[in-house]
Amino acid sequence: MSREDILRIRLDMLRREHRDLDQAIAALDMEARADILTIRRLKKRKLLLKDEISRIEDTLTPDIIA
Repeated sequence: MSREDILRIRLDMLRREHRDLDQAIAALDMEARADILTIRRLKKRKLLLKDEISRIEDTLTPDIIA
């Protein structure tokens, strides 16, 4: 496996985790007795995932100077 293949697999896993966190946060927001601290932690993790996703996408996308 090439480095690019490994990054693409990692990117797919991170996107799935990001999507799952989004659904979990939405479900907790719908609850009347939602734990605010848990929601904050999930949102923070989601932001970290988004940053890592962006970093990997930048690595995989070649720089083209137009």
